Amino acid sequence: MIIVTDPERRVQLPFSRGILTRSITLAGVDVGIAYIIASEVQRELVEKRKRVVSTDEIRELTYRKLIEHGLRKEAERYLFWREFRRKKVPLVVLLGGVTGVGKSTIATELAFRLSIRTIIGTDTVREVMRKIIARELLPDLHASSFLAWRELKGASSLIEGFESQVRHVSVGVRAVLDRVQREGMNAIIEGIHLIPGFIETNENAFMYILTVSDRKALEAHFYERSRYSKRPAEYYLEHLDEILWLQEYIVRKAREHGVKVIENVELEKTVNEIMEDLMERLRESL
Repeated sequence: MIIVTDPERRVQLPFSRGILTRSITLAGVDVGIAYIIASEVQRELVEKRKRVVSTDEIRELTYRKLIEHGLRKEAERYLFWREFRRKKVPLVVLLGGVTGVGKSTIATELAFRLSIRTIIGTDTVREVMRKIIARELLPDLHASSFLAWRELKGASSLIEGFESQVRHVSVGVRAVLDRVQREGMNAIIEGIHLIPGFIETNENAFMYILTVSDRKALEAHFYERSRYSKRPAEYYLEHLDEILWLQEYIVRKAREHGVKVIENVELEKTVNEIMEDLMERLRESL
């Protein structure tokens, strides 16, 4: 068994090829290649009869292996994320966008790469608020986001009803953000209610808006999602026009407030784009 020592944290842990693989994927390396590199690191330590090795030695050896594989850019990313983790800077990622664009899937993949354990959906926040606040008091809270306008007396448009619901849910979202930031936690928050201008972020919170602008592609997302959940695709397809109108509104708000908009065509590409942007912005803030 190889023991890895961390002088700063004063801990000793067994070497884990799985943990190293995850650390390498954080740099944007495919999980299969990352596993091969982690295996090469382990093999070299065994060949050198290493029984105790420091985290710095692991870092330097992994960096060298990445270079040997021709992954120089990924090697630099690997060093950055190792340093970022060492500093224990809290990180909050907010993913907005209409229903069906893949927010939950992207959130799960980001959580894996960033080793974030907390993922919170604004739909969950809304559901909690529904149990506390009666329909008679806030009727729009008790409807789907694209049908909230029907519950409001005097509401003249889809956007007016949606904004009303967003204002109410944002109260709960801000409470979650306050708790996460107060305790220095890492978290990913995702949901349709994360609208630029309604939610303020601090230096360690980063917002992205996901879109699927092609109508047929969005339809396919609903059918795919219905295979693994109890949410029928037909219900959302009946209201596809309203959903697309909301998407145009959300994108416009993102442009107004300088929030990055990402077309979610392919999971790996979207996750890598977010990771790259996070790294650049964190470098500035650090």
